[in-house]
Amino acid sequence: MKVLLNDGLNAAAESIFREAGIETDSKKRNHKDLVKQIGDFDGLIVRSATNVTRQVIEAGANKLLKIVGRAGIGYDNIDTVAATENGIVVKCAPWGNVNATAELALALMLDVSRNIPQAHYSLKNAHWNKKKFEGSELNGKTLGIIGCGRIGKKLSELALGINMEIIGYDPIIHNNSRIKYVAKEDVLRRSDYISIHASGSDLIITEKEVSMMKPTAYLINTSRGTMIDEEALFRALKERKIAGAAIDVYEEEPKAEGSTFMNRLMELDNVILTPHLGASTKEAQARTSVEIARVVSDFLKKGDFSNAVNVGENIESEERPFFSLFVYHDDKPGMFAKIAKVLADCGINIRENPSRQIGERCAIAVYIIHQRIEKDVLDRLNKLEGVRRACI
Repeated sequence: MKVLLNDGLNAAAESIFREAGIETDSKKRNHKDLVKQIGDFDGLIVRSATNVTRQVIEAGANKLLKIVGRAGIGYDNIDTVAATENGIVVKCAPWGNVNATAELALALMLDVSRNIPQAHYSLKNAHWNKKKFEGSELNGKTLGIIGCGRIGKKLSELALGINMEIIGYDPIIHNNSRIKYVAKEDVLRRSDYISIHASGSDLIITEKEVSMMKPTAYLINTSRGTMIDEEALFRALKERKIAGAAIDVYEEEPKAEGSTFMNRLMELDNVILTPHLGASTKEAQARTSVEIARVVSDFLKKGDFSNAVNVGENIESEERPFFSLFVYHDDKPGMFAKIAKVLADCGINIRENPSRQIGERCAIAVYIIHQRIEKDVLDRLNKLEGVRRACI
């Protein structure tokens, strides 16, 4: 097997593939070459620099390609619709950048509260302005988190360490005892700081939401640029309807390092801007590389669907009834075929079939199926040569 690391991974990640007996290729391909050569690879792993288009997906699906991995939590640069249509699994690495992004959100809260970047710039230009940069403390303030998943939860843990009250909104109630869940409107009205950590790319903060915030409140976004109406935010900041904002992601971002960045928010002195630094730490890059290497190699070698984004990670996610059938049989060729034929003849659909050797020359196969097993089916299975016991 062979995997293309088109945007590179670190040495630890490459060693995971080597240990699994999977060859890697780190030579960067442009889109044209990627389309020509992707069919030679069983897997493709990218970061944000490579766009995995429908053309790439279809070219790979016609040959060897089985999986596309994104070394990061987002996968906007992968055409997941085309991947699903062509039977290509897409996986991401959602855990590697959790701490880095949460720490950045907290840092931005501190920076915007204490005017740290502005004070630094003033001193760098030989101006001593102490009173001008008087700020406010986070201690005792209310932090509202919109999106209480992995990163939101981590931020809540960090913020509790400086004695902040934590409230949050999420359509899904996560197992986060540290966050008090309230309605989105309550988060907007009550919070001194609002930090966005939602999934997807839907618009969350419009003029309506900004108008509900306190005039002393700060808005933090390290999630997706599409989640905030930048024009509405610009007006609110310019008219001092909210105290300030710290933004790491934007509706439109340059594609190449060193490119020119233009945004109206640059005109304002009550906003702090950073160039999409959420996952940009050495530690996060290393963790993300290792994570995506593991989940991709586990799929190619063991059929593990962990971290898949376009197919259920487990059978529960399919939201269909399922049942378990246990078959103990001789560990020899042909047994799966005989068992499967009985189930097929009885109109029973097999969803999963994990199997392990147990004892000498015996195997136990667990069939996860979509229909109940009746007694006559068990009788037929138990009469098969080589089947020692079939039961539910």
